[in-house]
Amino acid sequence: MAADDLNPKEFEAYRNLIYRISGIRVPDSKRSLLSSRIRKCLRSHEGLDFAAYLHLLASGTDSEETARFIDAVTTNETFFFRHPDQFEWFQSSFITELTLNARRGLRQKSLRVLSAACSTGEEAYSLAICIAENSLRLRDWDVQVVGTDISAEAIRKAESGLYNERSLKEVDDRRRRRYFVRQPEGGTWKVQEKIRQCVSFRQHNLMDRLAVQPFDCIFLRNVLIYFDRPSRRTVVNNLWNLLAPNGYLVAGPAEGIYDLLERMTKRSINLYQNCGPSPSKT
Repeated sequence: MAADDLNPKEFEAYRNLIYRISGIRVPDSKRSLLSSRIRKCLRSHEGLDFAAYLHLLASGTDSEETARFIDAVTTNETFFFRHPDQFEWFQSSFITELTLNARRGLRQKSLRVLSAACSTGEEAYSLAICIAENSLRLRDWDVQVVGTDISAEAIRKAESGLYNERSLKEVDDRRRRRYFVRQPEGGTWKVQEKIRQCVSFRQHNLMDRLAVQPFDCIFLRNVLIYFDRPSRRTVVNNLWNLLAPNGYLVAGPAEGIYDLLERMTKRSINLYQNCGPSPSKT
């Protein structure tokens, strides 16, 4: 443990604050990581130490600083087409099912997809690329991809559509040429406008209800590993209320929510369908 890390009392106080705001439970093993991220926040507050900064956050008098703090301690690395088998299901089996049902008159020609806790937007744009690659089958459809995240800074980054090579490490040359533009400064790429147009982003805490139209598919991946069981239950209930009848929930391999999905039908590993009654909107 570094000498300038949080002491045990400070660590527990910060953990409690993060949990109260976001529902995320920081594990014991992350004291050094949390200390490092808080030190970065302190660079813009000359004279404040861990204890004084905690007092500032806990006072609730500076909502902007609280938002910056949550940005710093909750943003995680992601990249395009992470867990590619799930994107393959989305752009093949899922879209095939939708288009067949539309032809049979069983649904409208509309598709709404949610990337929950989207971080800096790579997942949301990956879904939009999958949709673009089905443009003929989805011609004349109303298509919307929505990305949400608790971090305002992550949302700003997502809206910019600018990414480095690390984010594109799973993107092949064909997709790079079709859906990205290399930037003059080198080493960065921008998502093409035609992809960005069908994606919108908004700041949202998964612990809170979101009052929007239901989604046909929700991606919830690499999000809840640090949430305790009550928080996971709250998130699952909130997402249940956002899922359309017969809609799908695509979960990450480490979410730890499978015993909380009793109202859904398991279709395959990490894939669940809402086959029950329409979710309550109360």
